[in-house]
Amino acid sequence: MSISTAFRARAKPLARAFTARAVDGFVGGVGNTPLIRLEKLSRLTGCDIVAKSELQNPGGSVKDRAALGVVRDAEQRGLLKPGGTVVEGTAGNTGIGLAHVCRARGYRCVIFMPNTQSQEKIDLLRMLGAEVYPVPAVAYEDPKNYNHLARDFAKDLPNAIWTDQFDNTANAEAHYRSTGPEIWEQTQGKVDAFICATGTGGTLAGVGRALKEKSDGRTQVWLADPPGSVLASYVSSGGKLKERSGGSITEGIGQGRITNNLGTFVKQLDGALHIPDQKTIAMLYELLDTEGLYLGASSALNVVAAVELAQKLGPGKTIATILCDGAYRYQSRLFSKKWLKAKGLEDSVPEHLQKYAVLD
Repeated sequence: MSISTAFRARAKPLARAFTARAVDGFVGGVGNTPLIRLEKLSRLTGCDIVAKSELQNPGGSVKDRAALGVVRDAEQRGLLKPGGTVVEGTAGNTGIGLAHVCRARGYRCVIFMPNTQSQEKIDLLRMLGAEVYPVPAVAYEDPKNYNHLARDFAKDLPNAIWTDQFDNTANAEAHYRSTGPEIWEQTQGKVDAFICATGTGGTLAGVGRALKEKSDGRTQVWLADPPGSVLASYVSSGGKLKERSGGSITEGIGQGRITNNLGTFVKQLDGALHIPDQKTIAMLYELLDTEGLYLGASSALNVVAAVELAQKLGPGKTIATILCDGAYRYQSRLFSKKWLKAKGLEDSVPEHLQKYAVLD
């Protein structure tokens, strides 16, 4: 039985397989997210395009897993004690996940972030009780980069940790122990390839490592990359790191260096795809129209990449990716005619889908 047949056989109207019992609070609700078969794209490619719906974590994004993973690791190593402070430099979703975890665990949460991020994310962090410090977006090498400011802030506080999401490999470990095995089980071990974009590298490295191990190396793992990032060229060139230039509309993905998290797996990657913003925007609107999925740009980029990888590998394959979060944190941009025009992306939205750009 193919995975698509298996998906249809198990499907029940208005039903979802939750855990068999109640879970303990916010922390217990992280993980066990659905794997969604994207029907139209699967038909078009002749493959099964399946996407892990991480927006259904209780904090609304894939970063709930990393946030919980790094906090648990600090607790287990005795670095964080009751009443302590958690500090992070984040473009948004990791901070939101940390703010939720800190509320549930009783910690103070302090977030430094680039001032280029959406207002929805900043507002939500503050609503969750986090102290938020938007700072100028500068290169990682600059001592005033938001990550370094977070690190230095934590150094001066008692009972405080800088969670260091980019280089703390507890991030990737969380996905190795949860996300990867879940995808393996949900595809009944029939996943031929996994692809997603990366910022910290935690999801790609952790899921990739788990799937490689469980498949005895059969599952291919690819990286998807937005404009302005150097990772696709790094992989395709065999390890040459060029200087970063340009940028993308996507938030929280793309990178100018090999983080410690990505470094745990980068040599095992099977390839990389560069995805232009124009394709990302077109897919974002397409998924809303044909699948009823209201997604952020990084999720749409991942789906574009999954489709392109399916076309590379040929029909009959199962390609998995990640739906990182919903569009609610970006709607003032992604569905704004004015914003799309300012970015030169108004023509990327097919004419029959422009009805969804309802904001001026």
